[in-house]
Amino acid sequence: RSFARSVLRFLGFIFWGTAVAHMYGGVSVILMFKNYRYLFQEAYLSLPGWLALVTALTLLPTGVLAVSISVKSSRNQQGTFMCLLLLLLCLEMSSVALARSYCVRTASQLESAISYLVHQHNWTCSQDPGSGAVDVIQRKLHCCGVHNYTDWLKASSLHHPTCVPESCCKEKHSLCRGDLGHVEQLSEEGCLKKLEDQLRFSMLYIFWSCIVLSILELLATVSNGILMRRQPFCELCIL
Repeated sequence: RSFARSVLRFLGFIFWGTAVAHMYGGVSVILMFKNYRYLFQEAYLSLPGWLALVTALTLLPTGVLAVSISVKSSRNQQGTFMCLLLLLLCLEMSSVALARSYCVRTASQLESAISYLVHQHNWTCSQDPGSGAVDVIQRKLHCCGVHNYTDWLKASSLHHPTCVPESCCKEKHSLCRGDLGHVEQLSEEGCLKKLEDQLRFSMLYIFWSCIVLSILELLATVSNGILMRRQPFCELCIL
């Protein structure tokens, strides 16, 4: 019983720490889909991020109850603690399922979405830095084209075949104008790979943080159950 109390006290502090981790993961997912809304049209894709925020807020009182129960057991607190653990389990399993399915689904849509933006983009070999959606993405991710800068050559017309948009230029080359005669001044990587890596990292972060938290909650449930066995029900009003 004393070991169960120690475990609950330790898990209470862990729950507060994981609340911060879940909040970071949720905010990063929401901001990612907001920043790249040109590519992700469906608003519900940010749902795993919102679920992570709700999970983080629920973890705060759960941690408080875990510490409180470890100091002085209360039947009301123990029952509320079990209810919160059940709620957290539902939120986490939903987040795991959504993160896994969205990661596969959105990855297959990224290439066609970026390719469409590239082919719809109008640019000229001028001083105009460009402010289209694809320019914003290329500057933010330091990338060029779908796979590399040659994608712009395939999308270009006969009027501007010797340059790419200035948003492909590396930041350290302030005089770069997208001239294909100076390929070393252009970003080497394509935007597709960088977007896929960012999407995969955010979704896997949500996925594994929920899995780890579920294991910790199982341990907290067992510890709380051990303490509840020592105090049998005297009445049914708690139900």
